[in-house]
Amino acid sequence: MEKGKGAYVWDKEGKKYLDFLSGIAVNALGHGHPVLLQALKDQLEKLTHISNYYYHESAIKLAEMIVQQAFLGKVFYCNSGTEANEAAIKLARKYGQNKGKTEIITTLNSFHGRTLGSLAATGQVKYQTSFQPLPSGFTYVTFNDLAAVEKALNEKTCAIMLEPIQGESGIHPATREYLQGLRKICEQNDLLLILDEVQTGVGRTGKMFAYQHYGITPDIMTMAKALGGGIPIGAMLVGEKYAHVLQPGDHGTTFGGNPLACTAALATMEIILQEDLCAKAAELGFYLQEKLLELEEVKEVRGKGLMLALELTKLNSKEVVEKSLGNGLLLNAIGEHTVRLLPPLIINKEDIDQMIDILSKTIAQMKGEK
Repeated sequence: MEKGKGAYVWDKEGKKYLDFLSGIAVNALGHGHPVLLQALKDQLEKLTHISNYYYHESAIKLAEMIVQQAFLGKVFYCNSGTEANEAAIKLARKYGQNKGKTEIITTLNSFHGRTLGSLAATGQVKYQTSFQPLPSGFTYVTFNDLAAVEKALNEKTCAIMLEPIQGESGIHPATREYLQGLRKICEQNDLLLILDEVQTGVGRTGKMFAYQHYGITPDIMTMAKALGGGIPIGAMLVGEKYAHVLQPGDHGTTFGGNPLACTAALATMEIILQEDLCAKAAELGFYLQEKLLELEEVKEVRGKGLMLALELTKLNSKEVVEKSLGNGLLLNAIGEHTVRLLPPLIINKEDIDQMIDILSKTIAQMKGEK
């Protein structure tokens, strides 16, 4: 790939592709958004990095923006989703340490990152096998099963950690009853509720953060991906009750929260609000689901907003993605028959119609070949 504009990218031979992957949910504003570009250019002429020994304005404004759009607390900046999840794991363990509570319940088929701590939290053996021994202290339970959580609880449990919508394993949303039940369990047992919003956050699901669909508030929320609009940044937001737990020296980052990354994130969130992209993601998500369900070979569509997966009847998802690439469409295979769609939040109905035309053509070609 060589360049991008809006919802499209071009390769070095000049071929044009409709981007329905957006850098795995990173490029929420598509490619080359003029307001984001100008903010980055302006910041590059001032400061790119100074370390977190010093304050700078964009870090303060970004923390204020995150708190305003989510819940009261404090923000820790880092570079990625896995780092944000490492920070959350460390905070939870420190909180429970004096009480002998250091174990965390996570869910099967979850994905929290590839550093050792977040990998240990990930409930998928296929990612863990090559890197044993992993840090201990994690118990995995079935997603959307409150009884399984209650059974797994013990005197050493300090937190429950999960994605409100499981992303990498096939776009599986939590039920409202499940998340509200987890909130009650945490309150009754002095546990921290940690929501991994690395993929779901910053407008992707039709709300600024996915937890806002469920009528609850987590104690810790992690975010990354779309936060910087393409510039690497991650963040952990900790509610006021637990904001004191990590003290200076407990955790850190060299590049995290630098002026360039914070400027990118602040501009991204401002643009999402100004252009009402959360509401548009919700509206276009419904439209996209309806169109996908009309396609031959599609038996199910899951997700919220513009975070969707389509389940194919028989066709292999990797073959569909490869053939779609040849036809000028970027998609993602996340299971034998599951295709993930994560388009930029700036798409319109015409982009969706074009995507449906290409995917329909791809399916017809593959059925013809078979």
